[in-house]
Amino acid sequence: MDELILQNITPWPWYFLLPSILGLLLVLGWAADMLVSEAVVLSERAQIPKIVIGATIVSLGTTMPETAVSVFAAIQGQPDLALGNAVGSIICDTGLILGIACLISPLPLPKRIVNRQGWLQLLAGVLLVLVCWPFSASWSEISEGTAHGNMPQWVGFIFLGLLALYLWTSARGARRERNGSTNLEDFEEDASAPVGIVIVKLIIGIVVVLATSKVLIPIVRVAAERMGVPEAVISASLVAFGTSLPELVTCVTAARRGHGELAVGNVVGADILNVLFVTGAAAAVTREGLTVGPRFYTLLFPAMLLILVTFRIGILMSPEKLSRKFGVLLLALYILTMIFLPGGVH
Repeated sequence: MDELILQNITPWPWYFLLPSILGLLLVLGWAADMLVSEAVVLSERAQIPKIVIGATIVSLGTTMPETAVSVFAAIQGQPDLALGNAVGSIICDTGLILGIACLISPLPLPKRIVNRQGWLQLLAGVLLVLVCWPFSASWSEISEGTAHGNMPQWVGFIFLGLLALYLWTSARGARRERNGSTNLEDFEEDASAPVGIVIVKLIIGIVVVLATSKVLIPIVRVAAERMGVPEAVISASLVAFGTSLPELVTCVTAARRGHGELAVGNVVGADILNVLFVTGAAAAVTREGLTVGPRFYTLLFPAMLLILVTFRIGILMSPEKLSRKFGVLLLALYILTMIFLPGGVH
C-alpha cells in the first residue's frame, strides 16, 4: 500500500506537492479538532477540572496527528521525520501556540496542578535528550554536526509504560479534584448531544486522522527529496506546525472564551505526550528504533530545552497568570528557532 501511494505521487510536479501537504494538514487539523471537541464533552460530563482535562483527554486528542505521522514515518524508514515531528511540535506548542494564547488573554495558573504537570513537562524533554544522546561521540563531533545517536526500541516501550503511568496518576488526581466548576458548554457545541453521537464523531475523527497521516508521509518524503531539504527541517517546521493545528485551535478558542487553564493544560500535556506517546510509539514499532541525526544536537534539542526551561521559569515567576509580555518572549524564541532551522542544521 505504501509503495503504491509513493509510486503514484512521485511523478507529481512540485506545485501539486506543496498544496497537497497543506490540504492534508488542514484535514488533519479539522479531524483532530472534532476528536478533541467530543473528548472534552465526555470528560466534562465527569466534572473533571479544566487543566486536568487539558493535560490528559484533550492532549491525547491533539497529539493524535503527531503520533500517527511519526509512527507511519518510523515504519517507512524515516526516523528524521518521526523524531523531528515530535520535537518540532514541542517547540511549536510551547513557543508559538502558548505565546499566541498569552497575547489573546493572560492565562490563569492553578499553581498546585500546573507546577506538578510543568515539572513533568520539563523532565520529559530532558529524558528525551538523554536517551538520544550519543555518549560515545566527542563534544567536537557533536558541535561540528557529525555525531549520530539512536533511540532504541526498548526505550520506546519504556516510554509507553511511562505514558500509561502518567495517565493513571492524572486520572487519580482528577478524581480527587473533581468539582462542578468546569462548565464548557460555550466551548463545545455537542455539550448536550447524546453520548452515542459523541462517540461516533470521536471515532470518525480518529479514522480521518490515521488515514490522512498515511497519505501525508509519502508526499512529504517526495517533496523533501525534490527540494533537496532535509526531512528533519520539513518535519520540525511545516509538518510540526500542521500536526499542531489541533493544539492551536484548542488553545486559541480556550483563551478567547475565558478557559485559559484548558490552554495551559493542553500545551503542557501535549508536550509530555509528544515525548512519551509520539516518540515512544514511533521507536517501539521498529526494531532499529529511531536514528538521531546531527541536526538534532546542533539546533532542535537545544531549542526545545531552551523553550521548556523558559516556560518553567515563567510559571515560577508568575504569581497568578502568564502575561502578554511572556507570550511575546515565547513567540520570539519560536521565531528565532524557525529562522535558524534551515541553516542551523547540517
